[in-house]
Amino acid sequence: MSKIETDKAKPAAPAGERKLTASEVVDYLAEHRDFLSRRPELLSELLPPSRFGRSTVVDFQQAMVQNLQGRLHEQEERHQDLIATSRANLSVQNRVHEAVLTLLSARTFEHLIEIVTTDLAIQMDVDVVTVCVEGERDRLPSAVGSVVHVLAPGTVDRLLGPGRNVFLQRRMTDEATMFGPAARLVASAAFLRLTVSPATPPGLLCLGSRLEDKFHNGQGTELLIFLARVIEYSINAWLDLPPK
Repeated sequence: MSKIETDKAKPAAPAGERKLTASEVVDYLAEHRDFLSRRPELLSELLPPSRFGRSTVVDFQQAMVQNLQGRLHEQEERHQDLIATSRANLSVQNRVHEAVLTLLSARTFEHLIEIVTTDLAIQMDVDVVTVCVEGERDRLPSAVGSVVHVLAPGTVDRLLGPGRNVFLQRRMTDEATMFGPAARLVASAAFLRLTVSPATPPGLLCLGSRLEDKFHNGQGTELLIFLARVIEYSINAWLDLPPK
């Protein structure tokens, strides 16, 4: 069999596995001299040649270029992190807006508490939402006594800290007093102070998630606090209590 026939008999390499040769890259760039001007982001990936070849002289220019390339990569990573954070914040904002509109649609006080403890979990993408109040169960309205958790006096300040309105806890331990039967499911939680009226005891809005990183220190809390304020005013209005 001739050499030509032998070459023809060889199976062609799959198109997806073939790699460009250096000479093909050179030929392409020679034919498309404006390629790098159209794709300037590639300049940060290219390593310029040393001015001194294999000499023992240190090429500071090349070192500076490599340093700048590293900084560009870091800047790109920060940029992507910022975009991800902005998208997450926008998602939370949309969820809070939807939750507020649902709260405003409550037809009775009992319906309001039902919305908070059921619908809110879905809208805020968490697994459980509860309302807690310091005091005694027999002082709660009978219609909500079964769904509102009662806390010992001073619990809210001990958990949040005096004067603080929110506490985010990651990898939390069992908090059956706040989450009841769902406590074992909760891996991270947000606790928000509820100050409905001077005539009512301190309360808590508790949001629990099975995800450990759903709530954590350093996370923005402005929208969560806003949601708690809306719930405060809604409860105040339905019970016709003295204003805050």
